[in-house]
Amino acid sequence: METSPPKQYSQQEIEQSLYEVRKKIYPRALTGWFATWRWILVWFTQIIFYGGPWLTWNDRQAVLFDLVSRKFYIFGLVLWPQDFIYLAVLLVISALALFLFTAVGGRVFCGYACPQTVYTEIFMWVERKIEGERSARIRLDREPLSARKVALKGSKHLVWGAIALWTGFTFVGYFTPIHLLAEEVMSFALGPWETFWILFYGFATYGNAGWMREQVCKYMCPYARFQSAMFDKDTLTVTYDTVRGEPRGPRSKQADRFELGMGDCIDCGICVQVCPTGIDIREGLQYECIGCAACIDGCDQVMDKMGYPKGLIRYTTEHAMINKLGRRDIWRRVLRPRTLIYFSILGLIILAAAMSLALRQPLKVDVIRDRGMPRATEDGSVDNVYRLQMMNTEEKPNRYVISVQGINGVSIVSESQFEVAAATTKAVPVRVRVPAGAAQPGSNRIKFVIQDTDDQSVKITEKAVFIVPR
Repeated sequence: METSPPKQYSQQEIEQSLYEVRKKIYPRALTGWFATWRWILVWFTQIIFYGGPWLTWNDRQAVLFDLVSRKFYIFGLVLWPQDFIYLAVLLVISALALFLFTAVGGRVFCGYACPQTVYTEIFMWVERKIEGERSARIRLDREPLSARKVALKGSKHLVWGAIALWTGFTFVGYFTPIHLLAEEVMSFALGPWETFWILFYGFATYGNAGWMREQVCKYMCPYARFQSAMFDKDTLTVTYDTVRGEPRGPRSKQADRFELGMGDCIDCGICVQVCPTGIDIREGLQYECIGCAACIDGCDQVMDKMGYPKGLIRYTTEHAMINKLGRRDIWRRVLRPRTLIYFSILGLIILAAAMSLALRQPLKVDVIRDRGMPRATEDGSVDNVYRLQMMNTEEKPNRYVISVQGINGVSIVSESQFEVAAATTKAVPVRVRVPAGAAQPGSNRIKFVIQDTDDQSVKITEKAVFIVPR
């Protein structure tokens, strides 16, 4: 039996298989139901992002992460380093929400609300307004260098740069009061760290949304790599109906596709031209697909022009394609055990976090015993000195009274009432005295009780140790 010799590959073919040079993608502009929703989310997210630092609350910036004073202001809520647990809870909620959305609708977050998608959409809109639609941009890139080309390209990059710098300025405005930051920018008095982060974040926005675009989604974002672990056969994904569409091929609008033995796909390529990552959805689900549904809008427009039913490309599930399920059956299977578990855990964590914040005491106290030796008085009493680190998390000054319990006759012989300014900490020295013979030599347990003089519900009890010399 003769065998054919192994195929010989040239060095150029080997290099091409290992590293493929990026082919620039020119997404085509389109309108449609999903495109409208994508722009609604662009406006919604950017109004929140760009407008957030300019909101005021109690004569201060409403949302400010003040790293210098180690306080996070979120409207009426003031969080301190001791409240780090809430950041951990927020990350857990975000992860579970992502799992839930992915199990239900695939990469719906990527297609509509991911910052990379949002800023790429904004930058592409600028590009279309300055350089023209898809065909005009292709022609412009192929033209030799000219004054017109330099003017168009330069104008586009200037606008991109302005958007990127404003984005970097806004980002830093969440960590440095934005009114102060604006004054520093206008007077050319920016500090080194503010300058660095404005330029760094601006450069990242400019590079990712203007130049790298789909490369970020394909190669830098880890979500594309592990998304399949969260998919199942009832996950809604952007799907091409192969049974209905094949065999594909061009034909006139008047032609009868049934007589020609052809499917509904006219092989126009619109689905590829509108795709921001440049894939062909007709080849099946691919990890590069971000679920933006641009191909659905594009294909539906073509189906309308041809007089065919919409939905050749649509959001559907693997089970629906195999079993030919209707829309009602598809949505009924959304509430399956997997999504119900995600939803239940997510709901419980959100409820617990909300209750914790609602019941959170606006007073925090740390008790530190002085390292010095206990002091005996002339009548045989014993004094211990403590430092109470009192934190008032409310945005109004509060007055607190301190008492001590645990040993018969124990009392505070120093000042026992203190006022702590709004949203500040105060170190309070407290001298505690125990009468002679009231406590055993060695360590004795006591409790400090700190109570708000105006609000009886604000009450903190902290344990401490009282030392009696042997």
